[in-house]
Amino acid sequence: MDLILTSLDIAMFAVLCAALMAGFPVAFTLAGTALAFALIGWLFGAQLSLGALPSRIFGVMTNEVLIAVPLFVFMGVMLERSKVAEDLLEAMAGLFGGRRGGLAISVTLVGALLAASTGIVGATVVTMGLMSLPTMLKHGYSPRLASGAIAASGTLGQIIPPSIVLVILGDQLSNAYRRAQLDAGNFAPDSVSVGDLFAAALIPGLLLVCLYIAYLATVAVLRPQDAPALPRVVSFGAGRAARSLVPPVMLIVAVLGSILGGIATPTEAASVGAVGALLLASLRSDGTARSLWSTMPVVLSGLAAVCLLALTTLMDLRVARDAIPFADMGGIVMAVVLCAVIAWGLFVALRRVWRADVLAPVVHATARITAMIFAIVIGASIFSLVFRDLGGEELVHAMLSDLPGGTLGAVLAVMAAMFVLGFFLDFLEITFVVVPLVAPVLLKMPMPDGTLMSPVWLAVMMAVNLQTSFLTPPFGFALFYLRGVAPDSVRTSDIYRGIVPFVGIQLLVLLLLWFAPRLATWLPGVIYG
Repeated sequence: MDLILTSLDIAMFAVLCAALMAGFPVAFTLAGTALAFALIGWLFGAQLSLGALPSRIFGVMTNEVLIAVPLFVFMGVMLERSKVAEDLLEAMAGLFGGRRGGLAISVTLVGALLAASTGIVGATVVTMGLMSLPTMLKHGYSPRLASGAIAASGTLGQIIPPSIVLVILGDQLSNAYRRAQLDAGNFAPDSVSVGDLFAAALIPGLLLVCLYIAYLATVAVLRPQDAPALPRVVSFGAGRAARSLVPPVMLIVAVLGSILGGIATPTEAASVGAVGALLLASLRSDGTARSLWSTMPVVLSGLAAVCLLALTTLMDLRVARDAIPFADMGGIVMAVVLCAVIAWGLFVALRRVWRADVLAPVVHATARITAMIFAIVIGASIFSLVFRDLGGEELVHAMLSDLPGGTLGAVLAVMAAMFVLGFFLDFLEITFVVVPLVAPVLLKMPMPDGTLMSPVWLAVMMAVNLQTSFLTPPFGFALFYLRGVAPDSVRTSDIYRGIVPFVGIQLLVLLLLWFAPRLATWLPGVIYG
């Protein structure tokens, strides 16, 4: 009986992996496997703590960090459905298309902007594949180079903030870091926020973009036949370029800058992003009214939102005070007026996107994706609770501690396991199943300089590793997304061979992060101390 009890944790994880790879729904597989093995463990005398399950689920549903998830999803889906990406690509092609490799560089830059706007890998790869791949092939681009550039730029949503991956990783690693410090005897543990992860991922994400562009520029010089200049570039004035580029860039700066600047929490910034995406979509979907008067409510609403953010940093707008100074009272009145302007613009924007048949599909998609994410969160909570009760945490700790090579061996083993799982599972399953098991153990291990492992560095390593997994043939998810929308003239072998240099760039960045952890830890230290 003892032998059965000690082996239930291994059997539980094996059954979970088999069921997931067989294609069963993730959330129900997580919860069903956990409850089945909880019953088996109870029959054999295991001590279970399922009584804590309701409080864990309630904690998930009231987690303020996770509220940012549906808001970022809404932001991404709204920008995707409102054709903002098409305007971005046209603007970039008009600016760079006349140079060799310019169209591929434009695709990479647009992919980076979409990644910072949406954070949804599948949507970005499909959107870029549908819009840019036929154009690149038509103008003589190599199918391998075109496919590689699109797939690689589409996965930047894994690492460039604001990213849903980083939001969920931040929540999981915050809990793991707190547990690791409590186990080490620190009963006043430091916290890890999503803002820390956003700051940590910014430099590696931009480094990836720069390396992608450097590779494409090198190919354009060495093999100009693979990346020719467009024979005739459509005239693209500065005004039209500004109208296409400035609003999305301002939205990204507002969302990311408010988080990094300490003006707003990730959840508050996500709400700003959702409102901004709605306003941008109303301008893009308004195909009938182009006059200044018709766009004024939306423009004024956007300006009012920016002014309101600035006002919150300059003045104390709390109304629940015994005495309010005259200056603060004026700020409160101004804030009320700004909120009224925002509400007016939102009403106009909602009416326009509804009439353009954009709002309903976006709301449906947001509800479907959000329900899927939170169902997985609840299933993963049940699984991790039962897995720990059956001794899984001790098993993982013993396995990682006994590996040769110390911290390096443990990190390599975890990264290799996550890399392989990335062939078959989405980032949600990996984040909710693997991270809670391995992160508390890894965060107790020393780095080469003698300090304990940084949680933000570990998060960035995991994010880049998963991004590499999604790109690697033959099972990378991004390759399947691109294969589904690529023309028949593009062979699967072209996609696989075209992505190899970009996978090499990803691995190079992983090596740089290992040998130079300050690429991830420097900016959070500067911003948050």
